[in-house]
Amino acid sequence: MATHPQQNLYSQLEHLQTKYVGTGHPDISRHDWCTNMARDSIATYLGHRSLLTLFATVEGESNGRIRYHLLEKLHSPYGQSEEPVLSKKERLTQW
Repeated sequence: MATHPQQNLYSQLEHLQTKYVGTGHPDISRHDWCTNMARDSIATYLGHRSLLTLFATVEGESNGRIRYHLLEKLHSPYGQSEEPVLSKKERLTQW
């Protein structure tokens, strides 16, 4: 009994989405997706010394200072979420 190729593709996609956080899912917000992409990019910059040196040369700063600024930005690269933080009671009464 053969499965349809499209069904196989969707099952592989679901497997990747559960295995890796950064691949997203259908209900991911724009803020979460942008945060994941920015963190992945910053981690790449920090991991490749040649990119870090390039950024330092272009900005006229030391490698250490650029590294420090990237590490600070890694914490919250895309700013605060626009979604309000609700208490447990507010979430239950919202519906």
